[in-house]
Amino acid sequence: MTPDAFSRALSGQRGFSAIELAKIADELGADVHYLITGEPDPLRLRMVARHNYDLVTGRRVVRGADQDRAILDDVALAYRQAAESSLPASTIPATALDACTALGERFVRPFINRLEDNLNLDVVRLPDLSTSYSFMLSGRGVILVPADGNWFYQNWCLAHELGHLVYGHTDPETSDGERDQHEHVADAFAADLLLPGDAIRSQPWDRMTAEDLADRVWDWGISTKALATRLRALHISLPRLVDEWRAQPTQRLLRKYWNHAEPGDPIDQRTAEAATRQFPLALRQAHTTLIAEGRLPKGTLAWMLGVSETMLEVDEPTRPEPMSADALASALGL
Repeated sequence: MTPDAFSRALSGQRGFSAIELAKIADELGADVHYLITGEPDPLRLRMVARHNYDLVTGRRVVRGADQDRAILDDVALAYRQAAESSLPASTIPATALDACTALGERFVRPFINRLEDNLNLDVVRLPDLSTSYSFMLSGRGVILVPADGNWFYQNWCLAHELGHLVYGHTDPETSDGERDQHEHVADAFAADLLLPGDAIRSQPWDRMTAEDLADRVWDWGISTKALATRLRALHISLPRLVDEWRAQPTQRLLRKYWNHAEPGDPIDQRTAEAATRQFPLALRQAHTTLIAEGRLPKGTLAWMLGVSETMLEVDEPTRPEPMSADALASALGL
């Protein structure tokens, strides 16, 4: 734009064209919807990811960000398509203690169900994701986690992303320093939620047996490495037993020392659950309703369910029979 045109636009003597607003938004790193309305775009995706720390560069990175992008766009599309169904807004707790209270006792095993039922927070679990993500869209909080079978890592991801949602973190608007701070805060939230300080301090660590440790690891839903890290953070001397197991596979401890009365093989069952593709019931129901009303095709629902669109049987509007040539000629008075 020429300086004169820009000056006249600012003074109200001319309007901004759509392309001008788009270019201004790009230059400022701003939201076009906000420039026009003064309000944040309710459908804009504000994403945050769980980052890995790169020892070489000293920066936090998401190594699979490029391959994840297409998956995230597909998930966001599923929610935008369901926007007409008005999914209820999530109830975001203010602190880890509030979250623990809202999720209820022994929430870790049914963690995903408690998030969805008690907080209206959705969880999407997909096998090709490289890390966990979270975002808010139209007031609905969504957490995405890899479906890799590692249930204790998955639990930490769920708690970590819940922390991001609690504190309103987003990646695109942050600097490297702010992103580091957000990651520290989200990890601290996860630690407070899964391993509350009072509960950890009250444990008889000096008298604990391997069977006792296996019970705690199973109930808390965390790895032995995460437990050792938490003990250090709380300035508790690392017990010999925890030190012995922190570098070993958590599954080995459970297989060797965990005694259970549950039927079958609950360790395998828990692993299989954590490896299962999953979309929240509320989102699937919203798509099913909109398909039945003829307002959505069924392709996205088929993708969510991991089935072929042609094989997916759902209620669809009755389509009229095509008019024959004779009927068409009669209708036209020919």
